[in-house]
Amino acid sequence: MSAHAIIQDELAHANIAYRLLEDIGESKEQLVYGRQPHEFKHPYGFDQPLDNWADLVVANGFFDRAGITLLSDVYQNTSYGPLKRALVKVDMEETFHLRHGEVWMRRLAKAGGEAKEIVQCSVDWMFPMTIEWFGLPDDLKRHSGQLDYKLKGLSNDELRQVWMSSTVPLCEELGLNVPAHYDSTTDEYVLDYPFPCEYDVADKRWVFEDGETTWDAVFKRWKSRGPMNEIYVESIQRSRRDVGGWLAGKSQA
Repeated sequence: MSAHAIIQDELAHANIAYRLLEDIGESKEQLVYGRQPHEFKHPYGFDQPLDNWADLVVANGFFDRAGITLLSDVYQNTSYGPLKRALVKVDMEETFHLRHGEVWMRRLAKAGGEAKEIVQCSVDWMFPMTIEWFGLPDDLKRHSGQLDYKLKGLSNDELRQVWMSSTVPLCEELGLNVPAHYDSTTDEYVLDYPFPCEYDVADKRWVFEDGETTWDAVFKRWKSRGPMNEIYVESIQRSRRDVGGWLAGKSQA
């Protein structure tokens, strides 16, 4: 029931975003139902399969925290009033999603044994994937439009630090291993693996042993989308076709 409630919230958040785009002349119908799966521009993490309950709740604990990190920054700094007002509702609901993830991560981790091992497996692939979520390091950032036009206030690296400042202590509290640590000399969190690096999609595993890859390789992976991209988009677009066919048949009858 809690998972269904979260899905319902996320659909409402999407509707809010598409509604804002409609106000500036975009077509919601085209954006949702007219695009090919590879044309959608959501984070790469959303195209990954969630194979068990641990994957779902760690996604709440990691991905939703990333969403809160990004959107809280937007809310505090954006100069675009319609977006700022819309984020009041979104923030409250994302906080529920995050709390759901943290509660279940604690339950599973404290249960120990196989339950904790499954959570650790989810953390292993989701932590680096969420680190990627925030984009290029600041020294490689090619465009500053979001900052220049005050759509957000913090840089990519600053947002990464905000996310890690909550996520790393949570995992340490639960006895879960993450490839990052706090450096007291620099007063920042440091990654303990090559960044960026390759991701083995089939095994849901980061290939740390191959060392650092290029951001061009990361962009290529992102543009190719993840393994669930076509399945997820098709499920939404198919439902629209099914309802359209049913309505057409009913009108003829």
